[in-house]
Amino acid sequence: MQSNELPKELAARRIDRPVPLREHVYQAMQELIISRRLAPGQHLVESELAQMLGVSRQPVREALQWLNNEGWVDLRPGYGAFVHAPTQDEADQLLAVRSLLESESARLAAVHADAEGIARLRDLNRQGIEALASDDVDTAVALNAAVHRCVTELSGNKVLLDFATQVDRRVRWYYTPIARQRGEQSWQEHAKLIDAIENRDADAAARIMKEHTERTRKSYLEQRVEDGEDDQQLIALPTRRRRKAAKA
Repeated sequence: MQSNELPKELAARRIDRPVPLREHVYQAMQELIISRRLAPGQHLVESELAQMLGVSRQPVREALQWLNNEGWVDLRPGYGAFVHAPTQDEADQLLAVRSLLESESARLAAVHADAEGIARLRDLNRQGIEALASDDVDTAVALNAAVHRCVTELSGNKVLLDFATQVDRRVRWYYTPIARQRGEQSWQEHAKLIDAIENRDADAAARIMKEHTERTRKSYLEQRVEDGEDDQQLIALPTRRRRKAAKA
């Protein structure tokens, strides 16, 4: 009979490896983009990023390629790297999908959530209100994401959680510029949602979540119009000329 155990020489090769530096740089740059410290359309200079992050240019170059592959950065031959500026369609489509996913998460959470999970939701919401009161936008955005993630975790559906995790960072990116605009109303909507989950009212929880995410989507699109961010402006190439090749 064939053994299911790995040969000892193979099992012995399993080792814990430290996270590559480029991954740390990737994560740091992604957070800077999400928080809008690196703004959409901003030119990213390798040497400046390396100095700011305290690393060499190589991991920065690798992180930029990674961010480009995932749609956070645009690499434009002859011009350089730029923070991706999402078009209206990109944002609209992602936020619409988010609304569908999280409405179902809320419905399931009302069926499966226990007292401990509901208490965790209320605590996160309380912290969010406090962050809003102190005008701590970064913390408020992070706690907003935490509330939504907690609802999805309480749904008990791991597939939903996987999908929600994939769109979470992008949602934070879109939510950051409207966090103050949504303000107290957003956290009041969270409180109503938590009440519905605690009352085991699945239909109400799904409806409240759908209305809540749709308001965020509408606020983001309205903010783009107010800021004059038409798609043509966002995707335009910079006006600087390509550098001429140095003479031999």
